Amino acid sequence: MFPSPHEVVGRGQGWGSVANGSRKDTRVRRARQLRRAMTTPERKLWWRLRELSPNGSHFRRQATIGPYFADFACHTTKLVIEIDGGQHGQAAQFKRDVKRDAYLRRNGYRVLRFWNNDVRENIEGVLSLICEALNRANAPHP
Repeated sequence: MFPSPHEVVGRGQGWGSVANGSRKDTRVRRARQLRRAMTTPERKLWWRLRELSPNGSHFRRQATIGPYFADFACHTTKLVIEIDGGQHGQAAQFKRDVKRDAYLRRNGYRVLRFWNNDVRENIEGVLSLICEALNRANAPHP
């Protein structure tokens, strides 16, 4: 008749969403965890990004794109924004970032990367660069 309470997944999903252990369920749970565990610079930028609405589109937090989670993504304009901490300066993480950015570019996304300090100390400059990228995406092609 109805699934047992521990088979139901997702908040607000009602009885219609039953856990089946799929990869999508795992990715949705991981994205939710990442959204709850945002860093202070990510939170600061998120509050400001919510004010931007390029042609009615909007940014999503911890958006899944292929095997990756983008800190912020505007799917309409195909723009990804990453906020990097100090670990992104290490060789191993840098190599992973290069691979990830290449994947995103192959799938039509542009990637903007900012350091945590940029967001903390120069949020207006960061937003200016983001707006510039959004305007370029919305500009008609000659």
